[in-house]
Amino acid sequence: MSLKAVLFDFGGTLDSDGVAWPQRFFPIYRELGVAADWDPFLKAFYRSDDALPERHPLPGLDLHRTIELQALGVLELLAPERTRLAGEVARRFCADSRAQFERNRPLLAALRARFKLGIVSNFYGNLQGILDAAGLGPLFDCVGDSGVVGKIKPDPEFFRHVLGRLEVAPDEALMVGDSLSRDIRGAEGLGMAHAWVDPAGQGPCCPSGRSVRSLTELADLGVALPA
Repeated sequence: MSLKAVLFDFGGTLDSDGVAWPQRFFPIYRELGVAADWDPFLKAFYRSDDALPERHPLPGLDLHRTIELQALGVLELLAPERTRLAGEVARRFCADSRAQFERNRPLLAALRARFKLGIVSNFYGNLQGILDAAGLGPLFDCVGDSGVVGKIKPDPEFFRHVLGRLEVAPDEALMVGDSLSRDIRGAEGLGMAHAWVDPAGQGPCCPSGRSVRSLTELADLGVALPA
């Protein structure tokens, strides 16, 4: 069947070019003088991340405030005397994200002229508001947020939920994401075409998939990008 929809991951994909959030956050903390090694940092990151929706009312918050609360949880565990740094962590992280949003906006608009667009993201329940605040919300026909849907990737039911909202079959959609285990294997299990965002150029994600170093390479789907 012909391609009718393109699905994207959010964190590590739309807000960066294949760099997952822990890898983006870690150098920011180190630059700000939080002298944690990788393993303790990663443990603190996921403890904060997993507890965020239970600790804070997130609906209506933009990306900066969401990240500030996530960073606060990390600092409470790693450097409780330096929780004032949460705002600066969020500022630096979100500045990079905004640059990626602006770079990707023409690509998304060009793709949407030909395909339905959706998101399948393991997130906190407030992704739609974050996209709207960034001016990206209108570009997507369906935003699948695990905190709203109640499923997490790579659960096939999460992908089916978004596909159903878009009214397309798995073999009519392409999944684009940076995580092999969540995005690529999840799509592969449903027979969806898939593109792994792999900035390091490690090679094809699997015999039936493709890899791209940058989202901008999706332009070769046959969409002429605006100048």
